[in-house]
Amino acid sequence: MNQKTLIKLEYNKIIEMLTANASSPAGKERCRKLKPMTAPEEIQITQEQTAAAFTRIVKKGRLSFSGNSSVEDSMKRLEIGAVIGSGELLRICKLLECANHAKAYGRRENSDESSDCLDAFFEQLGPLTVLSGEIRRCIIEEDEISDDASSALKSIRRQMGQINDKVHGTLNSMVNGSLRTYLQDPIITMRGDRYCIPVKAEHRGHVQGLIHDQSSTGSTLFIEPMAVVKLNNDLKELYAKEQEEIQVILARLSAETAEHIQTIRTNCTVLTELDFIFAKGSLALDMNASMPLFNTEGRIHIREGRHPLLDKHTVVPITITLGDAFDLLIVTGPNTGGKTVSLKTVGLFTLMGQAGLHIPALDRSELSVFHDVYADIGDEQSIEQSLSTFSSHMTNIVSFLKQVDEHSLILFDELGAGTDPTEGAALAISILNHLHERGIRTMATTHYSELKVYALTTPGVENACCEFDLETLRPTYHLLIGIPGKSNAFAIAGKLGLPSYIIEEAKRHLSEQDESFEDLLADLEANRRTIEKEQAEIASYRRELERLKDEASQKQKKLDEQKERILREANEKAHAILAEAKDVADETMRNFHKFGKENISAADMERERERLRKKMASTSFGMNREVKKPQKQHKPGDFKLGESVKVLSMNLTGTVNSLPDAKGNVTVQMGILRSQVNISDLEIIEEAPSYSAKQLHKTSKGKMKMGKSFSVSAEINLLGKTVDEAVAELDKYLDDASLAHLSSVRVVHGKGTGALRTGIHNYLKRQKRVKSYRLGAFGEGDAGVTIVELK
Repeated sequence: MNQKTLIKLEYNKIIEMLTANASSPAGKERCRKLKPMTAPEEIQITQEQTAAAFTRIVKKGRLSFSGNSSVEDSMKRLEIGAVIGSGELLRICKLLECANHAKAYGRRENSDESSDCLDAFFEQLGPLTVLSGEIRRCIIEEDEISDDASSALKSIRRQMGQINDKVHGTLNSMVNGSLRTYLQDPIITMRGDRYCIPVKAEHRGHVQGLIHDQSSTGSTLFIEPMAVVKLNNDLKELYAKEQEEIQVILARLSAETAEHIQTIRTNCTVLTELDFIFAKGSLALDMNASMPLFNTEGRIHIREGRHPLLDKHTVVPITITLGDAFDLLIVTGPNTGGKTVSLKTVGLFTLMGQAGLHIPALDRSELSVFHDVYADIGDEQSIEQSLSTFSSHMTNIVSFLKQVDEHSLILFDELGAGTDPTEGAALAISILNHLHERGIRTMATTHYSELKVYALTTPGVENACCEFDLETLRPTYHLLIGIPGKSNAFAIAGKLGLPSYIIEEAKRHLSEQDESFEDLLADLEANRRTIEKEQAEIASYRRELERLKDEASQKQKKLDEQKERILREANEKAHAILAEAKDVADETMRNFHKFGKENISAADMERERERLRKKMASTSFGMNREVKKPQKQHKPGDFKLGESVKVLSMNLTGTVNSLPDAKGNVTVQMGILRSQVNISDLEIIEEAPSYSAKQLHKTSKGKMKMGKSFSVSAEINLLGKTVDEAVAELDKYLDDASLAHLSSVRVVHGKGTGALRTGIHNYLKRQKRVKSYRLGAFGEGDAGVTIVELK
């Protein structure tokens, strides 16, 4: 693939984005080496790998390969029997742990899941968990070996610790004892792996030992006291033994690792390839890209493509077709309108697709496999080579024409610019016609009207333009195939501040033919917009009609089903009524025939008649009765524990035992019956407490006693109260119940932790007016209720 074209189309920036998605050094290097391919089979395989990685990332999240690093140097040393260091063994361990993690990631959770092309990669991985676990057990860090790596090492380090303690103990007694006055500082220091103390030079004769060092001024001598010389010697021997044992451990681990050289190499290779593939999948996810379809016939059809280097939230998608009905596309329009971006999008998508990358476009976008892509984009004038803008373009074009064939894609930006417009346009037409006759897929941008006419009059050549809004004088960046664009130079110049009289003067210099052609283009553009707007309205109306049609169809279907159900239920009920009526009539006839023949009196017949009449009346009542609705729509917050309510559907009263849940259901206690009822079926009974203090003050003693007998409830609700509050209220309630001559009452305290129940029972034990008490039986509230018998 042409290296200059890769730079022109900014393919290197895509590779940088791809590399950033890789997580291992080897994977990043693999990404940097990615180049477009030309073999269709190879392209298809890499595209399927990217798609498989994309799917796995969406389902399971991104997979990290940070533990994968190159271990080839270590493998070569192991092959010749060398012992590798702890750092190298740790890198191998991390590689194996990465392989183990990737192996688990690639495992199918369900046997029903379909396989993909990445399964073969995951199957090649050999985690060697026993080896990695042993390395991790023995080596803590690159410069730290675990005490448990071997029993000998553990013994040596234990001895070293004991001797260290002895040395420090001896030296501390010296430093803090008789030698304190001879020391420069009361500290213990190390000199050449031996413990020493800093002695003042003038007191050299008072400290017996070996001099290992002195300060730069000579005022301090670092002396190893004779009392610790042997201990230091023993410690140094143990240091040597420790290093020998560490070498033994590393040699053992190296030998165990050498048995799996090929597996480790395979793991490294496979992990690098998987890192590269998953980097492509991550890039596709970031770009919201899709897998393109490929052909070898030169067809390009990009659906809603977005240039990957532009902000995906603001870039305007473009749809481009080339190589089917026409092989040469000429794009015209104003500056900064998006012509060059469209050109680069086609070229960059081709390079990305042939490199196995997904493209940021709608699915079912189609690309062709080209052996090479040539792009002449931008200004390459060179002072050193004495090349003008036109000369640099011509140099590129000449090199292209020597190499292109029917398997090439050619991209020209402002073909023929930089010289006399008439000659430049003629030269551009000649170049494009030459490529067109050879059937080479070509896309070019231009401002020349002659090229627009050439596209209009030549079969196999098509015009395109970048849309420009004349009202706002701003480009919309939409690419329109089949319509030549107007440069709108005068409109843009006026917007930028060029005086109108200069623009009018410029218009007079246009030939009548040029002006009429530009006006024709403007009319075509206006007509196109009108037609598109009308087509959009028609499509909207059609969708609305389809929606209304579907809704009407659904409603009719529901009505038909409801009608059939009502008729079926009515027939069943009618049949049941008729059958019951027949049974009643038969029974009546039998009784009538018995009347007079047997000892059946007229009174018995009248009673039978009354029974039938009541049965008919009850049936009639059940047919005509409507379900009552609450007089007021209550909210969940209106209901409180112990609230008196009426269940409309049952025509029963009760108390609320639980607050409304998320669906609006509460538990209502109705005597011995407990049921869960929705608040829409409840009506709160507004009544004052039957034994309120206010009522007692208003009535005399005689009247109070009589009032209690009629108003005191047989149940008290103490839910949510503390023991002290509940006992105080229960004491007052039992007084009222005694005055009302109630034989038994029901105390609702709930189950909870049992503290409230225990407190109430302790209170009841001490009451003389209480005959007995017990917990409620099944259907009475169980352990949440106490039944109290009064004397």
